[in-house]
Amino acid sequence: MSASRRLWPVSASDGCLSVVMPCYNEVATIDEIVARVLASRFTGELIVVDDGSTDGTRDRLSGYDDPRVTVLLEPQNRGKGAAVRRGFAEASREFVVIQDADLEYDPGDWDPLLAPLASGDADVVYGTRMQEGPAHRAPYYWHMICNRMLTQLSNMVTGVRLADVATCYKAFRLEVVQSLDLRENRFGIDMEITAKVAAGGWRIWETGISYTSRNYAEGKKITWKDGIAAFACICRYGVSERVRRLWGNA
Repeated sequence: MSASRRLWPVSASDGCLSVVMPCYNEVATIDEIVARVLASRFTGELIVVDDGSTDGTRDRLSGYDDPRVTVLLEPQNRGKGAAVRRGFAEASREFVVIQDADLEYDPGDWDPLLAPLASGDADVVYGTRMQEGPAHRAPYYWHMICNRMLTQLSNMVTGVRLADVATCYKAFRLEVVQSLDLRENRFGIDMEITAKVAAGGWRIWETGISYTSRNYAEGKKITWKDGIAAFACICRYGVSERVRRLWGNA
């Protein structure tokens, strides 16, 4: 029987997951997304890293008394990458997933995301928004075009064929997270993670997920400047990691 057909009945165990949630000015959504995360049987710990919020989000975070919740407060806004790096350093469960603090990504998708890890077939799983799946709110056209271009460039540089390099939903074995020496502070963290996971020879899988895009009036933060920075990160980390691998094999 093929690995993919053997894979899907396998389910991760209760409490196996460290959820790393970077958060910046999400007072409108933080309560609901925290409730969704804590409602999942997979959640063993939720690490919320508030990246210098000024809209009242910190007041909401101070009110959570679930023992699974750890709140880390950054003194100033540094970016999603910095928050992810700090959360990764605190993760302790068997598997780790990045969860945005808005409502674009649904913890209800974790079962297929974690299944390849639980079965032993994968070390890293990307949740792609590009596969056919449930009906979802359409994202910005140019955002998706830019993502496709960045994904293709990343694929060419890393040699790993992905459909959605910029997806938030990336799930890892804990040892993968612990092996990554990450440096990016902003959205370029996605490109850096991909380059370093590929360079490490970790087994990468993808699965389709649902996605509910929000607009700028609702708090979307990524801009065209982040797209340019992501391009630079692919060149910086993808090329440097490939050169390092070739040099090491010489």
